[in-house]
Amino acid sequence: MSVSLELIKQLREATSMGVADCRNALEEAKGNVDKAKDILKKKGLEIAAKKSERVAKAGRVATYIHHDNKTGVLVEINSETDFVARNEEFMRFSSDVALHIAAMKPKYVKKEDIPEDVAKGNIDINSFSKEACLLEQAFVKNPSITIKDYLDSIVAKVGENIVVRRFVRFQIGE
Repeated sequence: MSVSLELIKQLREATSMGVADCRNALEEAKGNVDKAKDILKKKGLEIAAKKSERVAKAGRVATYIHHDNKTGVLVEINSETDFVARNEEFMRFSSDVALHIAAMKPKYVKKEDIPEDVAKGNIDINSFSKEACLLEQAFVKNPSITIKDYLDSIVAKVGENIVVRRFVRFQIGE
């Protein structure tokens, strides 16, 4: 099936994936843009899973200071190379994560970081982790995805492993 350039352009703008990937996804989905998005999302998750074992030693520290100067965040996000750390998508992701931490007040990066005594004290660990773990939280700018989904989409776009290593959130009076 031949896919129009207009559909490829529309899908590329929506997903930021490569032209060839968009064309292939549209051909597989027989021109259905929503199905093509699902295909690209699945492909992105597969790419992220393959890259998750690679070491990420480069990266950047992103900051966010709220307009009232009463809340501030530092977050370390690592990539495999400095080249990706200077990438516009990576920098936007880092800034978005810092803003999200300021707004949503997570306590841990991922579920595995929850101390055993805290985990045992919570009857429903899954709902607790969705509230307390950064990667499990719904993204403040787009609640239809989690921070983990956002991270996986960036990994698929840049082609390197990316890790949210640690963060600290300061608020006056806390």
